Amino acid sequence: MKKLFILLLVILCTACGTEKQKKIEIGITQIVEHSSLDDVRRGVIDALKEKGYDENKVNIDYKNAQGDFGTAQVIAQEFNNKSDIIIAISTPSAQAAANNIKDKPIFFSAITNPESAGILRKNVTGVSDKSPVKKQVQLIKKLLPEVKNIGIVYNTSEQNSFYLTDAFTKAAEEEGYTVKIKGINNISEMASALDTLLPTIDVLYTSIDNTIASTYPLIVEKCNKANKPIIGATKSFADQGALAVDGISDYQVGYQTGEMAARYLSGEKIENIPYEVVEKSEMYINKEVAEKFGIKGE
Repeated sequence: MKKLFILLLVILCTACGTEKQKKIEIGITQIVEHSSLDDVRRGVIDALKEKGYDENKVNIDYKNAQGDFGTAQVIAQEFNNKSDIIIAISTPSAQAAANNIKDKPIFFSAITNPESAGILRKNVTGVSDKSPVKKQVQLIKKLLPEVKNIGIVYNTSEQNSFYLTDAFTKAAEEEGYTVKIKGINNISEMASALDTLLPTIDVLYTSIDNTIASTYPLIVEKCNKANKPIIGATKSFADQGALAVDGISDYQVGYQTGEMAARYLSGEKIENIPYEVVEKSEMYINKEVAEKFGIKGE
């Protein structure tokens, strides 16, 4: 009887140990799938793995809202019930998470201005992808010295897009450029907006905007037909057909976010982890497009 009791005790202790080794549940919410945000997500996961939080220690539940803010709210509510930490990629997803999750840590990624997005709480931190708009204006001046009119299409319902459009416009006007802006509400309006805007401009500037990123093949196609170059805000735009970019790496934004989440999982308190901005920008030039526009030596 005594041996049986000891055996049961050992089994119970083993079960307790197994319970203690339960995997960490990480919820990743993303507003829409496109190459820029996908690169951010890849950076997050790679950083977690390199810091020791691989599939042996964590379960990652990734959900995509397919561009719908209401769906992003539902995802946030679901993660509030079952996730230990939440990583929110894009401004709408972070806003949905901050609206619905009050007591669990939220790490935002790929948000331009967290202050104006209204997401900063005691349980929220992350990494901003704020664009170096002055460098991007200087890139236009350097590569396309004959340019006078710059065009921008942006989604009026995206807070980050409004902020970046305003910041870029001010920087460009300070350099003497005329900026022509076309606001749209959704993806379906992109084609007609470009048809209206392209005949009136010399170059199109594409900022960090989920609607822009989701329709980039269309933007490149329309600009190619109109023989108008594109200057972009992130490396993936140059990869897809923009002439050049002076901007940050989406992957690096995600990687820094993953590092930040790993710091929390290793014991740091979230209130002691202030949000960060990716400071380093890099220039990328699409050589094929550069040749088309007669640009050499870069």
